Amino acid sequence: MITDNRAIVHMDLDTFFVSCERLLDSRLIGKPVLIGGTSDRGVVASCSYEARKFGVHSAMPMRMAKILCPEAIVLRGNSGIYTNFSKNVTDVIEESVPLYEKSSIDEFYIDLTGMDKFFGCHKLASELRHRIIKETGLPISFGMSINKTVSKVATGEAKPNNEIRIIKGTEKPFLAPLSVRKIPMVGEVTYKSLCDLGVKRIQTVQEMPMQLMHKVLGKNGLSIWKKANGIDNSPVIQYHERKSISTERTFNKDTTDVTKLKGIIIAMAENLAYQLRRGNKLTACITFKIRYSDFQTYTQQQRISYSSMDHNIIPVVLDLFKKLYHRRLLVRLIGVKFSHLVEGGHQINLFEDNEKQLHLSQAIDNMRERYGDRAVINAAGMEAKSISRWNPFTGEPPPLLANRRQ
Repeated sequence: MITDNRAIVHMDLDTFFVSCERLLDSRLIGKPVLIGGTSDRGVVASCSYEARKFGVHSAMPMRMAKILCPEAIVLRGNSGIYTNFSKNVTDVIEESVPLYEKSSIDEFYIDLTGMDKFFGCHKLASELRHRIIKETGLPISFGMSINKTVSKVATGEAKPNNEIRIIKGTEKPFLAPLSVRKIPMVGEVTYKSLCDLGVKRIQTVQEMPMQLMHKVLGKNGLSIWKKANGIDNSPVIQYHERKSISTERTFNKDTTDVTKLKGIIIAMAENLAYQLRRGNKLTACITFKIRYSDFQTYTQQQRISYSSMDHNIIPVVLDLFKKLYHRRLLVRLIGVKFSHLVEGGHQINLFEDNEKQLHLSQAIDNMRERYGDRAVINAAGMEAKSISRWNPFTGEPPPLLANRRQ
């Protein structure tokens, strides 16, 4: 049951990738640092506060960031290192609190409701923050309030390396003077729409009738209005590390049609990669499975650099199929599995050097979200009509026979 007496903490590691690199090389401390794709086609995944003073920000083309901050040290991200640091922080939090949600590689929500009877929620959160700093060496900030939205905004105001508590009843005055861009879920497009209406401060949204926001921005407008007024009943969802996602296809009739098999394999890999991106995940291990008509089953796996991008994953899956497929034998089942999953997909995808490929992938995913996951597909996978949408990270069940969770 959701009450308005909750104590919700949002913790966010400050410039996480940069902080990890500085732990490994102290010469980077105090200097402008850019992390991402290192070529001019790359994109900034993270930047230090020293670089931000020059106008650099995340998701900016690397070539532009170098022009704005020519003195910056540019590093290609190392997702394996960051994942290990993130796990260290997660372990400390898991040992210390009863309920937490890991929303990305460097972000956590913690529900301390009721803990004030024993310790004092703010004191407990502050002690946890200092313990994380001491045990991991990483700077971290937090905001604390009665809900997730206000706490997340408060964390942004607390940075760098600080904490803010918003007392119950002061949510609206705390939010009022801030830019509407600070509201979670207000991206560039929505922000521009609000600015066109003359809405730049959260206070303006607070003073607008809820019906007007709904009329102008639809359901999105209602959500923004509620968040602007400090209303958010969403619960902290207990975190469980998901180790793998997979999909299998059993044929009604065994086949040796290589073109058909490759088409379905591509569609399966494409669909699973899309689910990774939807869940803000990456995989470091791909497994292919094939079962012949005599029920003999073979699997082979290959480690890859952390990715959720089609152009990195599909060639690996096809190569594994090529290694396992024996011509003239009827195929009964094929399957694809991604394992060694980690959080922080969107950020780590920014390590890609190909800015065009990244933007294309994001545009395709946006179309799939709006019109269905088969709206844009690889031409080779067009025959695989039964590969359809499901989200293993939110618990939506797979269609029967088409996809199977593991």
